[in-house]
Amino acid sequence: MTKISADALKQLFLDARTQNGFLDRPVSDEQLRELYDIAKMGATSMNTQPMRVLFLRTKEAKQRLAPALSPGNLDKTMAAPVTAIVARDMQFYEYMPEIWHNPTARDTFANNAPMAQATAVRNATLQGAYLMIAARAIGLDCGPMSGFDIAKVNAEFFPDGRCQTDFLCNIGYGDTSKLMGRQPRHAFERACTLL
Repeated sequence: MTKISADALKQLFLDARTQNGFLDRPVSDEQLRELYDIAKMGATSMNTQPMRVLFLRTKEAKQRLAPALSPGNLDKTMAAPVTAIVARDMQFYEYMPEIWHNPTARDTFANNAPMAQATAVRNATLQGAYLMIAARAIGLDCGPMSGFDIAKVNAEFFPDGRCQTDFLCNIGYGDTSKLMGRQPRHAFERACTLL
């Protein structure tokens, strides 16, 4: 492997920003497929792949989400071309025989609910981050959010309880006039320890 270019680092991380507004410019189904096809290649433990995504693209779908949004997230979500509900499949292990080389892997999780839950939470969240990086990689902007009522989103979109919402992410082409100032990040010395 070689280090990626400085321009790529800027696009993915250094210059990328959480968007608070989006231009009236559509995101195609093909783009959403492309970003998922990139994101799905990110590592998960035992290849579990528990993330499930609902891409809300229509006014009707967004209206179903609206009652769960905090007031500060309502307008920007209604205006975004796409809102992704990033969720975790709590029964992800049902697919283990198809995606993992050890045939007993399914039972490892099916017979250990705490392990299955922890694995679903950790790995679906990782995949959600991969999804945002993939969106940035193909030229889209993201606005991840946690200002919403998870119970309402789950009741509306996942009533059988198999999937549980992790976070929401608006996706599209950011309106730079609505960006907030960049907030500070922790220094290496505060966040990291060398042993």
